[in-house]
Amino acid sequence: MTDCLFCKIRDGEIPSEKVYENEHVLAFNDINPAAPEHILIIPKIHISTLNDLKKEHTQTMGELILAAKEIAKLKGFSELGYRTVFNCNEHGQQTVFHIHLHLLGERQMSWPPG
Repeated sequence: MTDCLFCKIRDGEIPSEKVYENEHVLAFNDINPAAPEHILIIPKIHISTLNDLKKEHTQTMGELILAAKEIAKLKGFSELGYRTVFNCNEHGQQTVFHIHLHLLGERQMSWPPG
């Protein structure tokens, strides 16, 4: 995918504030944070939306969740709590069409999320 913003970040074509990386995922600070800690975690493979997931993406999606847990621990907010969010398509407010998990922490969250 040549026009994908997150693929360009993954490939180093666009700079980011990298927070975490392993062979499956890359995590970086959101440029428009909705919390004191707002980190985006992307799979290194391009998948546009949650609707495009297939059975073979099971490990990839698990890696996103495990990365969120690890980052929250490394950043020191795992015990207080945090929120993870996937947005899907227009009504879900997805603006970049490369699956990404939002990890939000270091503030009290409210419910419902909106």
